[in-house]
Amino acid sequence: MKHFSGRLFSGSANKHLAERIARCLGVELGNLSISQFKDGETNLFFKETIRGQKVFLVQSTSYPVNEKLMELLIAIDAAKRASAEEIIVVIPYFGYARQDRKSGPREPITAKLVANLLTTAGADRVITFDLHAAQIQGFFDIPVDDMQGLPLIASYLIRKGYKDDNIVVVSPDIGGVKRARALAERLHASLAIIDKRRPKPNVSEIMNVIGDVEGKTAIFIDDMIDTGGTIVNAVNGILERGAKEAIICCTHAVFSDPAVEKLTASKAIEIIVTDTIDLPKEKRFEKLTILSVDKMIAECMRRINNKESISGLFNEK
Repeated sequence: MKHFSGRLFSGSANKHLAERIARCLGVELGNLSISQFKDGETNLFFKETIRGQKVFLVQSTSYPVNEKLMELLIAIDAAKRASAEEIIVVIPYFGYARQDRKSGPREPITAKLVANLLTTAGADRVITFDLHAAQIQGFFDIPVDDMQGLPLIASYLIRKGYKDDNIVVVSPDIGGVKRARALAERLHASLAIIDKRRPKPNVSEIMNVIGDVEGKTAIFIDDMIDTGGTIVNAVNGILERGAKEAIICCTHAVFSDPAVEKLTASKAIEIIVTDTIDLPKEKRFEKLTILSVDKMIAECMRRINNKESISGLFNEK
């Protein structure tokens, strides 16, 4: 493996993941001072020289989203003013991605706004995971590498023995069919789709189920779980239609209240997520399995640093 010559720094959102990435690369995390003034403003500066260096900044824009986003923007600005050669922003969880279009009059497109802010602040490249909508890559005028959590989840499921025609992969909505089909192909499983309507945010109702779930283990796959209401309702609906058991999988464990309560009480036998968002102890529970994206991000960073192709990372089994 070629040497990683870039400089790696972490914001406050997911330092545990950044430390694991650093270990994978065989480097130490850089020294970045982050504090707050009395009025809540972020006070941030690099405690070592980065002049002429390729700087990687790791920061999920997770809860509290506005605070973590502002911290990231300030870190980018600080790196730019410190004469970094290139600034690569690693955002394992990209907040505001759900607002990628106008669904009604006088609404913002905040995914585009955040893309503009990152670019204007001075980011040269973005590495992220499972954008809520793939077209958000087009909101940027800089390169965006949208890594996928699905290969990691699929490998775990296969190791657990979930790979035959007794498995059905369930997409919780029409928009997630492509992701569900990709997982079904890896597991040699059939596919089912839930047709739902959403009368208001974080509330959904099942209208119909397309596909055969009778007597099968249903594996749900989505990009994120927020309050948990939608996915738990989907699990209940599939079990009522004859599925034997249910497993929930997602990349981003947003877990806004009351998600932990709902998931713990749900009939799903396991909830599988990744560590793109750093979950505190109070949001971890017995049925929860957390897979780390550290090796995938580290390899992506190493290849970018050494000017190698990263296309193979998107298709690895």
